[in-house]
Amino acid sequence: MPAPPPVESRGAPKRELTLLDSTSIIVGIIIGVGIYEASPLIARSVTGPAALLGVWLAGGAFALIGSLCYAELGTAYPAEGGDYVFLTRAFGRRMGFLFAWSELWVVRPGSIGAMAFVFADYADRLYPSGWGQVVYAAGSVIALTAINIVGVTTGKWTQNVLTATKVLGLLIVVIVGFFAASPAPLNVEPVAAAPANWGFAMILILYAYGGWNDIAYVGAEVRRPEKNIVRALLLGTAAVTAIYLLINGAFLYALGFRGTQDARAVAAQVAELGLGDWGARAVSVLVCISALGAISGMVFTGARIYYALGTDHMLFAPLGVWSKRFSTPLRSLVLQGLITLSVVIGFAQATDSSRSGFAKMVVFGSPLFWLFLLLVGVALFVLRRREPSRRDFFRVPGYPLTPLVFCASSLFMLYSSCKYAYDQRSIEALWAIGLFAVGLAISCLYTKDGPRRNTGDR
Repeated sequence: MPAPPPVESRGAPKRELTLLDSTSIIVGIIIGVGIYEASPLIARSVTGPAALLGVWLAGGAFALIGSLCYAELGTAYPAEGGDYVFLTRAFGRRMGFLFAWSELWVVRPGSIGAMAFVFADYADRLYPSGWGQVVYAAGSVIALTAINIVGVTTGKWTQNVLTATKVLGLLIVVIVGFFAASPAPLNVEPVAAAPANWGFAMILILYAYGGWNDIAYVGAEVRRPEKNIVRALLLGTAAVTAIYLLINGAFLYALGFRGTQDARAVAAQVAELGLGDWGARAVSVLVCISALGAISGMVFTGARIYYALGTDHMLFAPLGVWSKRFSTPLRSLVLQGLITLSVVIGFAQATDSSRSGFAKMVVFGSPLFWLFLLLVGVALFVLRRREPSRRDFFRVPGYPLTPLVFCASSLFMLYSSCKYAYDQRSIEALWAIGLFAVGLAISCLYTKDGPRRNTGDR
């Protein structure tokens, strides 16, 4: 069987992403809608204001630890594909294939679909379509896929604008909470009546911090990757942690701990205190923008995984073509969009109406996401020992404790997400298992370990 044509003849990624672009991708993906949806639930799961801020700080610490691990891997192997590159080098082409397959059919459609359903929920409240939320959800996937197809420059500037807008909007809520609203008492309020549920709180926290690792997928497009990947990861996670602490502080200051626990739309209630009825509507717009920013970032980075897959595996060689005209992995973007649309529309039509589209997407994609994140942590140990010549690049401080903490946290999240999927007895979990099994069978039948083309070497 002939090998795929050389990458050079099909176009190749260009280093067009600056430090600002890279940081914007990280911040834009992380700050989706978790901060709006999860804050009251987390408040109900802890014992008081200090504990609430403490778990948000703990989530930032996990993201920072993970960022340090990814910084070492990303600077040592700055190739397109991120986790795909790391897992293939550490465990072989079969593992790399299985990761990319799971991303294509389960993880990425679940992540993009979750944000699309949240966007659809708020957009339909602002401007009812008459056709249900699925129209808005599908439309957001189509529109942002098309924007990212047009070119890296268009895609990155769209991401930058969406990220700047959502950060500005959050800062406005912070200002309103601290300065325009009357402070609610904090210390005199009773603590949560129910026992603390720290495990559930951390599941929600780490979901809200999810996405910081996506910069590794575009390593071949980052300028000066040996410096900017590290800087973008650290700056992005630090900025998000600071924003999350500020916004939760504003919630507590304006509503009090009990008010934060009982809030149905916490950011909208804070905005309404200082700005009136139109403030709540403005927050709905902000949530829509936040969801779109997360979708755009995930569309942008996800397609790079399948491009890397296509450069290595003949079965997916058509995906390993980089469009010279648009300077994007056009075919990967199109396929990713079509699969995501199928998942969004299919699950929207499912007979189980007891859970939202957002919840269905989380059940669908989370277990495999945490499985492979755990394996990336293990890959750091493997590659450290196997390729000591890479020691001239960025090194994780506190090794081996730092990556051990990262692996332990990922293992906990894997267990928690599997337990949640099992408890729900959902058809989405069965679909995920079936698709993973198909990928496992294909990897055993058609994938042989050996040298790979997209090595991540400089």
